[in-house]
Amino acid sequence: MFALTGLFLAALLAATLIPAQSEAVLVALILNGAHPVWLLLAVATAGNVLGAVVNWVLGRFLMRFAGHPRFPVPRYRIAQAQGWYARWGWFSLLGSWLPVVGDPLTLAAGMMREPLWRFLIVVTLAKAGRYALLAAATLQAAG
Repeated sequence: MFALTGLFLAALLAATLIPAQSEAVLVALILNGAHPVWLLLAVATAGNVLGAVVNWVLGRFLMRFAGHPRFPVPRYRIAQAQGWYARWGWFSLLGSWLPVVGDPLTLAAGMMREPLWRFLIVVTLAKAGRYALLAAATLQAAG
């Protein structure tokens, strides 16, 4: 149970603007073999999507504080994410799993008032797909 909780928290933090890594935790747990891979994928995806929702909420409701010195995201990153999102719209959320740009994209989706239902569908597909590919590669390499 501690392993699953740790995986969930690592995935949640990795999807927020806090720098964290969930892939290493997932790979280690897959290689450990103590839990079914489908369960590990479900837990990692749930945590990662919840972290993305945190970013969406930040973008949606807290951007009025963006000029404050303690706001965690620099203005240039906000402008960068808004520009990308304005150009590609909700399709850009398919890149929400990408390092560096994925988290700001989910923030921008909230800022641009992307409907939560569509956000959840697209982000879940992107993040679950990334974890499934990682699991398949891990099992292929191990087996």
